[in-house]
Amino acid sequence: MSDSRLDDLAETARNRGLKLVRSRVRTPNKRSFGKVGLTEKSGKPVFGMDAKGPNASPDDVEDYLRNLGARDWGASLDVAVLPRKRPKPKRQAANDSEPEPKRTRPPPPPPAPPKPKLKIRDAKPADAARLAELIHELGHEISEKQLRKNLPALKRSGETPLVATLDKKVVGVCGVGRRIVIHRPAPLGRITALVVSKEAQGHGIGRILVEAAEEWMRRKGCQLVEVTSNDRRAQAHAFYRHLGYERSSIRFFKKL
Repeated sequence: MSDSRLDDLAETARNRGLKLVRSRVRTPNKRSFGKVGLTEKSGKPVFGMDAKGPNASPDDVEDYLRNLGARDWGASLDVAVLPRKRPKPKRQAANDSEPEPKRTRPPPPPPAPPKPKLKIRDAKPADAARLAELIHELGHEISEKQLRKNLPALKRSGETPLVATLDKKVVGVCGVGRRIVIHRPAPLGRITALVVSKEAQGHGIGRILVEAAEEWMRRKGCQLVEVTSNDRRAQAHAFYRHLGYERSSIRFFKKL
């Protein structure tokens, strides 16, 4: 779709009090390439949006805005030209009659609980027990005691892992590293481990952790980031590809 048409859609959305959100994906054949969606000015999704961003075609958004405009026009016509007449009150009968029971409105539903707030911060020794549980989900065996030793050492080297919390509960962790290698002109950044608890998956927390790790590496002067993932973790491979990572090598290791 041409930029001029997208600009026209954006203008139409603004006239409806909405905002047109465009996909940031610039690679054809990607899932979100060319997708758009609508939100309120506050950012609340209205149409064509999910947790990963815009997912509607420009034609679908155009149809939605056109129908929305028709509803708005019809509503204004109903008010301006065809005002509703108030019904006349019924006269009380001459003879005594039983009064009609008063209709009581049902109580309003209780307000929905507030959504838990997501926060990214540095890991602390007090997180050791929870981090051990998460790393076990990743398939690595490590004790809480060993984690309590590793965290101060990582802090001294400037490579403290990042954790994601929901209402102060740790739900994800991302290990970060920076090293200078002989064959590259700038430091190499590395995601050493990434896991989000099963109950918190599907809400974009993994993507937010990766973005925070990439920003950490940029501040450290890194120009390239690498990550390894076990051959059997097909979902993880798809996740990294979705974030723009490419497979470039085969990893070998040997226990010492």
